[in-house]
Amino acid sequence: MGTKISSGSEVFDDFLEGGYEKDMLSTIYGPAGSGKTTLCMLAAIAQAREKRKIIYVDTEGGFSMERFAQLAGGDTERLLPYLILLKPTSFQEQNDALKKLVGLVNEKIGLIVVDTLTIFYRLELSGKADFKATNNLLIWQVNYLIEIARKHLIPVLATNQVYADFENRQEVRMVGGDILRNRSKCIIELRKGAENRREARIVTHRSIPEDKRLPFAIINAGLVKVEEVE
Repeated sequence: MGTKISSGSEVFDDFLEGGYEKDMLSTIYGPAGSGKTTLCMLAAIAQAREKRKIIYVDTEGGFSMERFAQLAGGDTERLLPYLILLKPTSFQEQNDALKKLVGLVNEKIGLIVVDTLTIFYRLELSGKADFKATNNLLIWQVNYLIEIARKHLIPVLATNQVYADFENRQEVRMVGGDILRNRSKCIIELRKGAENRREARIVTHRSIPEDKRLPFAIINAGLVKVEEVE
């Protein structure tokens, strides 16, 4: 048994030197439309093709059956039974959904996806929620996901939103800040370019050099290197 799973894309597997590692939390952050959900779906499809189940926590309603079918091709009907889709609508529901994971985790689970991890956290903080209590709940959720990854060797893939850096408006920061930065062993930033052009950058990784970059484009079938579509 290998220590990594395929990202579902040869291009991204090369970028990650084999794919996502099994015993840790990998976090992908970037602006809306940068490809976060596409990467989650590609990884899920790859595991379904290996006849392994995927727990997919969709907090933004971004999981589109039409997009899944595009990426899966003719395999859609065969792959769907391997998908366990959870759709919380609040931070507390997200917490409850994550608590249920321990009862779902077994040797047949190949991947856990949370897309996105921080939308409800951000909404809570923008309201009248207690800052410390809300932070503590996110810390618990992140630590819990990491514990599952380590104990069961199940990769956890989480996406994250961004906000503008107040000191440098050209840069963005990851929602959740140090909570995720200090706990994720793999952090990937996605940036949007013109049209369907994107760039992935390794922010931190325990085995890949920081600032490694991949220019790519999103197409119906997934993603390709930019050079391949020029």
